[in-house]
Amino acid sequence: MKSTERAFGLAFSKMPLFSYSAGFPLPYGVSLQKGGVNFALFSRHAVRVWLLLFEDVHATEPFQVVELDPEHHRTGDVWHICVQGASRGLVYAFRVDGPNAPECGHRFDARKTLLDPYATALTSPPSWDFAGFCSSTSEEEASQDASPPVIVKNLVTGNGFDWEDDRLLYHPWSDLVIYETHIRGFTIHPSASTKLPGSFLGVIDKIPYLKRLGITAVEFMPLQEFNPTELTRVNPDTGERLRNYWGYNTIAFFAPYEGYGTRLYPGCQVDEFKTMVKALHKAGIEVLLDVVFNHTAEGNETGPTLNFRGLDNCIYYILEEDKRYYKNYSGCGNTMNCNHPVVRNYILDCLRYWVVEMHVDGFRFDLASILGRDCNGNLVPNPPLLEQIAEDPILRDVKLIAEAWDAGGAYLVGRFPGERWSEWNGHYRDDVRRYWRGDLGMAGAFVSRLCGSADIYEHSGKAPINSINFVTCHDGFTLNDLVSYQHKHNRANGEDNRDGSDCDFSANYGWEGPTDDPGINRIRLRQMKNFMATLFLSRGVPMILGGDEFCRTQRGNNNAYCQDNEISWFDWTLADKNREFLEFVRGMIAFRRRHCVLSSERFYKPEDVSWFNPSGWMPDWHTDSAIGGHIHAVENAEQQLCLFANPHTHAVSFLLPHPPEGFVWSKMIDTSATPPFDVCQVGHGIPLYHESSLLVRDRSLVVLVAERSG
Repeated sequence: MKSTERAFGLAFSKMPLFSYSAGFPLPYGVSLQKGGVNFALFSRHAVRVWLLLFEDVHATEPFQVVELDPEHHRTGDVWHICVQGASRGLVYAFRVDGPNAPECGHRFDARKTLLDPYATALTSPPSWDFAGFCSSTSEEEASQDASPPVIVKNLVTGNGFDWEDDRLLYHPWSDLVIYETHIRGFTIHPSASTKLPGSFLGVIDKIPYLKRLGITAVEFMPLQEFNPTELTRVNPDTGERLRNYWGYNTIAFFAPYEGYGTRLYPGCQVDEFKTMVKALHKAGIEVLLDVVFNHTAEGNETGPTLNFRGLDNCIYYILEEDKRYYKNYSGCGNTMNCNHPVVRNYILDCLRYWVVEMHVDGFRFDLASILGRDCNGNLVPNPPLLEQIAEDPILRDVKLIAEAWDAGGAYLVGRFPGERWSEWNGHYRDDVRRYWRGDLGMAGAFVSRLCGSADIYEHSGKAPINSINFVTCHDGFTLNDLVSYQHKHNRANGEDNRDGSDCDFSANYGWEGPTDDPGINRIRLRQMKNFMATLFLSRGVPMILGGDEFCRTQRGNNNAYCQDNEISWFDWTLADKNREFLEFVRGMIAFRRRHCVLSSERFYKPEDVSWFNPSGWMPDWHTDSAIGGHIHAVENAEQQLCLFANPHTHAVSFLLPHPPEGFVWSKMIDTSATPPFDVCQVGHGIPLYHESSLLVRDRSLVVLVAERSG
């Protein structure tokens, strides 16, 4: 056997060997050329690079290996080759050699089979486990001669999808109602009644539901390739092996997760993702992706070598002074060196790809503060990457949403660089939770959140639309659990309940978890209505956690990242069981749409709204909790609203302000009322003709609308 065959274990194949030429250094990744496929791979410190070609997705050994001659196949730091006669469907991988000197930041290993960072699809046998592929790079393994069999590989895809007339929607921020959900969890439960549960195509069956609810944008949790089997822990009660369900450990940033496809043919996940996007767009629903550029699935110094580590470790990651170790601002073992020019360009190329080729409308950036750190991990005033993303001509009008904090202590809510960036408003979540829980001294903060958080954003020239308002999200309790559990219950995660937040500002109202007590359940329902009503009455961009609208529960687990089971899945029988709350949420979304004063893209001026206590005087923000607000809307009397919020455990009587001349107050929302009076349809409110005061029941919110009298 020749030396190359001994080194790579070439498989016997009847396929003819491909011929090849020097190829081109740009674009990076794979590009279809006339008569062949061009490959371009960045590696500054590599000394040898091999392209591995496989017969099909099942092959564990390549049938052809081509070593790239630096004299002909390298331009600067880019290794390139054009394989003649190859086309869409070709399966490939790389191996790269260079200095193996962890103390200098180099971790090259020619035995490792590497994924292409620019791969647009990964492929594997129908039944697979990443374990053999994602092997450790520990010193113990370095002493072994054998490399594990290649299971997961790259696939050459094409761009022949028929988009018809599809375009990005570009909804105004003020029209957005964001629904955060998980591709698999959304439809995998048997009650979902979808033809292809747990898949991109399965989402299409739920579009009529989303449309009827009033959703205008869906924010999908990470759907770029990740390893679902990377966890080794088990559920201590059942022995079930835990899985990476959320997907916040990306392996291939350009590639939609194969597990969300039907596997009808290799790479079908790409076309099926596009089919889903086209269907959502046809329904007027934008597609936002949760992207995780702050770290990768390669973990710390004992983690697997998948691509970046084996291609140029010291370029792609922020390293400690002792370069054997990684700085960890992500809490996941490593931190991407986002402001290195090579990594910046990689991230920009990736975002452009998802917009141009996949028609994605925007992005939510996980732990986005990391994108503002330099090569030493320091936060910089004007981060080049954030500016480039905001000013990039291709990305100029897409939605940009930052989770403006990280695990290294940076909390930049209200201070995230750049006016184009909207932010998950963590202050909104916490202040609204605390106010309705009855914490003292929260009325001022509550009113600020209702008004768009000017105290947080106005000083930097931002507007209410820079605030993504939410009460719950994937990270933490569901809304149902927020009012049902005083403490987290994460034992099933196998970490002795140490994981997840210890500060949820939740309450159980007398019993931990589910109960048959009608009094407790009545309070819980009312509080959920209070939260949803507040969300849709607030200036800013509302986001709800998928399933909250019908009281989905995670049984008190506030960190269900590893629960690929009924803890996380959407049980659609709850939509019928909790129809009252579902209809309330739908009614609140419709109410917001009818009253554009609530979604204005500017902050209230002093003359636009006046606040008062139950006696009609200016509130004492330190002592008053029950407060009222009159939104004047001078330019349009029919948009005038009066809001009353009472977090107390007793009823409070408010003096009513005068309605506009020729109008009467009509009660449209009352979270203490039963349907249809909890949120009334147009023309079916309760007119208050002669009342001078209004009784607001305990833990409830009331909204009056000005309607013409007579």
